[in-house]
Amino acid sequence: MFIDILTVLPELLQSPFEHSIMKRAQQKNLLTIRVHQLRKWAVNEYGMVDDYQFGGGAGMVMMCEPLAKAIEELSAERTYDEIIYLTPDGKTLNQKTSNSLSLKKNLLMICGHYKGIDERIRENFVTMEISIGDYVLSGGELAAAVLVDSIGRLLPGVLNDETSALFDSFQDNLLAPPVYTRPVDFRGWQVPPILMSGDHRKIADWRQDQALERTKSRRPDLLDE
Repeated sequence: MFIDILTVLPELLQSPFEHSIMKRAQQKNLLTIRVHQLRKWAVNEYGMVDDYQFGGGAGMVMMCEPLAKAIEELSAERTYDEIIYLTPDGKTLNQKTSNSLSLKKNLLMICGHYKGIDERIRENFVTMEISIGDYVLSGGELAAAVLVDSIGRLLPGVLNDETSALFDSFQDNLLAPPVYTRPVDFRGWQVPPILMSGDHRKIADWRQDQALERTKSRRPDLLDE
């Protein structure tokens, strides 16, 4: 999979992709992440990519020309399955969306900044708009890092145990069941005996029941879906 990211602050995206699972995915050549400085396509020698909004109001807006030129130049190199704009008013990211995007080959992500991007870019280039929650960040970079991580870990071969992702929270609209490790007795707090029974069918049933009960108590809305 190829993921290209347009941003005015590429430095914010260095660390998330240079460690842990995302680093492993790139080392295995299962994922290629390219972060592009939008100012490369600036309208002047001063690196201008934003301007005041028509109609007045506080805050700057990312301009049409740099974004259009960047998208068109990158699109000449590969065909994107989705051009994604990270924005607070987009569709809220969930596991179903990450699962779907993990099946794609080429993605382009646009990190908003300031008051956002010119609406004409959204209307003519963007194919998907994603939010990571009902709150506002300083820019779309952290949201892009979250989205890339949620997609990248699902690619076949990225996780050491490929079945691990199948039992994550939100797969099948259930929260993950509780998990335990050694010691069996810690300060008198015991591991449930069923987990040490060796009966894999009973353990699977217990985990399913626990996942259902946890979802009922903490996120009943998931069961409605």
